[in-house]
Order: sequence, then C-alpha cells, then structure tokens
Amino acid sequence: MLQTRSPASFAGTARAFPAGHPRVASGRIGVLLVNLGTPDATDYWSMRRYLKEFLSDRRVIETPRLVWWPILNLIVLTKRPKSSGEAYDLIWNREKNESPLRTITRSQAELLAGRLADLGPSMMVDWAMRYGNPSIASVLERMVQAGCERILIYPLYPQYSAATTATVNDKAFEALMKMRWQPAVRTVPAYHDDPAYIDALAVSLQTHLDALPFEPEVVIASYHGLPRSYFEKGDPYHCHCAKTTRLLRERLGWDEERLIMTFQSRFGREEWLQPYTDETVKRLAREGIRRLAVVTPGFVADCVETLEEIAGQNREFFEQEGGQHFAAIPCLNDSAEGMDVIETVVRRELAGWV
Repeated sequence: MLQTRSPASFAGTARAFPAGHPRVASGRIGVLLVNLGTPDATDYWSMRRYLKEFLSDRRVIETPRLVWWPILNLIVLTKRPKSSGEAYDLIWNREKNESPLRTITRSQAELLAGRLADLGPSMMVDWAMRYGNPSIASVLERMVQAGCERILIYPLYPQYSAATTATVNDKAFEALMKMRWQPAVRTVPAYHDDPAYIDALAVSLQTHLDALPFEPEVVIASYHGLPRSYFEKGDPYHCHCAKTTRLLRERLGWDEERLIMTFQSRFGREEWLQPYTDETVKRLAREGIRRLAVVTPGFVADCVETLEEIAGQNREFFEQEGGQHFAAIPCLNDSAEGMDVIETVVRRELAGWV
C-alpha cells in the first residue's frame, strides 16, 4: 500500500461519533494503477493458476464455453504452464523473486505517489493486477478501508481493447457490487493519441537509438495481438494502434518504410490482426535488412512479451534469417518519460476532485 500519511490520520472525525458508532476512515482520494497480471512463481502449478484465471476471462477468450472449456482444461492447462513457466524463468527478477511486471508496476505507483505529494496528504496511490496478485478487489477494499471515498482506476493500456481495458473495469465494478459503502469511481480512458504519450515515446525511442552501436534500417512498432474477429465486432484497438504509430512516425519525421506496425503474441488457430511481428522480422531479414530495432508502444512496462518474446525469440528469428544487429527498445517503464505520461493522465482525470 502506498500513501502519504497513515489512514488513521483520516479517521479523526470518529472522535465526534456517538458511542458505539463503527470506526470509519474517510475524506481521501485514491489512484489505482492496474496492469495485466503476473504469476506468483514460475513452477507448473503457479503458472497453471495464473493461466486458468487469464484464459477463463470471457473478455479474453470469446469462444463459446462448451467449445473452449474442454480445450482449456484438457489441453491448454496441461501443456502450456510448463512452456510459459520456462519463458518467465528466463526474465524473472531473482533479487525480488517476482516478475519484472510486478517490480515495475510497484515502482510506478511509488513514484506517482511522490509526484502527487503536492496534492496533499489525503491522496493515496496503490497498484493491482487484473490476473494474479495483488487482486483488484483486495486493493480496492484496502483503499476504501483507508478512507478513499473517490478512486481513479487507471488501466495501464494506452490503446483501448475489451480484452484489456474493459476487463479491468469489469473486475473493479464487480468488486464494488459487494461493497455496502461504495466509493465514487472514475476510469481512465484510452490515451493512445495523447501528446504527452507520443512525446514520451519519441524521446525514449530516439534516446535508445542514439545509444546503439548501429543505426537500424527499419524500426518495428510491435503491439500485442488481438483476434481479427474482435476487430470486426467493433473493438477499436487496431485503430488506436494505427493512430499511435502514425503520430509517432510524424513526431519523429519518419516515413512509413522507416517505422512499420505489427502485432505479436497470437494464440490458437484463429486469424489475428496482421501483419504478424515474427513473420515480419523473418521477412525483413530475408529481404536484406541487416539492422533492426523493435519498440513496443502498447506495453507500459516490460514483461514476458517484450523481454522474452521480442528481445529473445524475435532476435533469434532475425539472426537465423541473416540479420546481424537487433535491438529491443525498453518500454517507458518507470523512466522519467514514462512517469510524465502517467502523471499527466492522472492529474487530468482527477480534475474536479482535487
């Protein structure tokens, strides 16, 4: 829990309550940062619990339950925990014994709390995961107990999708349904085209490119994939990714051949948004591109998809096809640029509350 003062400081009005009145804390405003999720460990059963929660979400897998349930329980949850655990093990934070996503999200919350200190001691910042721990419900309950009467929920996804942003909001509202005294709640909208976000991406990307010992011939902006059928049903995710890429390209003064958009991390046999990152990386190498960089604008924090899939797997794909120099550009993470974006969005969305 992150806060600028003990919650007991905001329960002082309880002294004026009549004898026997329940002790309550009130008068606080909270900000809850929420990222996708993380397993608690890399062993088979920890990975199985995490994957079951994730892949049981109807927002993530829209296949009818009668079809999906046997596949999930008899095939996916039998085989995938081992391979996923091995991938996580490659990027695991040994010092803290946790995934990088948990480490970075915690740091983002701590830094944001410091940046909002000027708003007064009634501000509280905390963090949660949609899948895994700490859960959204447990942190919301903690914030309410600490006296938060108004809470800004911040799904850490610049581009909106029902499979990401919406499922965070679903889980938060589900937790509110069980509360007798609900706080007032706001949710952060997509900020895929926010000037602060585009500027931060541009500065971070250029800074990392300048530090490389080579100049990439092409830079790929790789976003997490989504089944094409979700797009056809009206999900705006593809359009948000395309706009982010276009604005970043314009901000850097590059053309469409210098910065291209792709989608990674597809799952199952269904067609997903294209072009696919792995196939594009291989194709570019076969076509003679020898120097390549990949940036992942849709990820607010580095995780298994960026550290293992991009920096590991796709580097190998590129080199196997003849590529010579490959760079995986870090996410904004808890850098100054990344925190500038989060702070800008939070202060804007808190307007009228503070």
